[in-house]
Amino acid sequence: MGGTNKESGHPAWRHLNKLSIVLFLVIWELAPRAGGLLETFIAPPSLVLKTLVEFYKSGELAGHTAVSFFRAGAGFVVAALISIPMGFLLGGGYRPFERVVNPVLGFLGQVNPFSLFPLFIIFFGIGEVSKVAMIFWVSFWPILFSTMTGMKGADPTLVRSARSMGAGVFTLFFKVILPASSPAIFSGLKMGAGTAFFMLIAAEMIGASRGLGWLVWNSQINFQMPRLFAATVLISLLGLSINGLFGVLERKLTGWHRKSLDGVR
Repeated sequence: MGGTNKESGHPAWRHLNKLSIVLFLVIWELAPRAGGLLETFIAPPSLVLKTLVEFYKSGELAGHTAVSFFRAGAGFVVAALISIPMGFLLGGGYRPFERVVNPVLGFLGQVNPFSLFPLFIIFFGIGEVSKVAMIFWVSFWPILFSTMTGMKGADPTLVRSARSMGAGVFTLFFKVILPASSPAIFSGLKMGAGTAFFMLIAAEMIGASRGLGWLVWNSQINFQMPRLFAATVLISLLGLSINGLFGVLERKLTGWHRKSLDGVR
């Protein structure tokens, strides 16, 4: 075990990750230049980068990105504001209520969001509200269930100790329960943000005239492969950036939890 950890931490091993990325880019660059169908349907990374630079210079990149971020952010923030308090309520000891609503929540959480597209459009039209509602729906469930799991995972010994020392409801919640459940909540927020960005692209392919998802769809129907690949790469980079941002916030705000786990090991 010790030898494996030592090897995995060696600088040469860490560079293998970068090597795989370089190898992937080289294959991606050379494959379309071989001709045939690959040349027709795949844009090499050099052309993708050139297209992204053109997007940036024209201002088109900033416009589409801003619209997409607004839609994703609105749906995600509303979902978090509702699902986190609801998760505290359902996971915080109201067992009879939890038993009543859990089967329904479990069923709704498993409904394929793509099958609900027609309903969202019927109820909210094809404007901004329907797109934000779709993003809200997919973000809501991972945050809710993770918050419930975090609440249930709070150490009952700590809770009893705090109560025995005369801690009130608010002190107990903010000093014991919330810190204990915060790692699970952040996990749900990361999953919610990821699914929000995923659903955003699909939502923008329906009745939109701007946004990154619309850009992918419009490039596809007009067979503009460099634009399609450029938009796809940008979406991937933004998704990785959002996930990385939540990872940084999680480490800063819940670093104590990671240190306590290391101490136990």
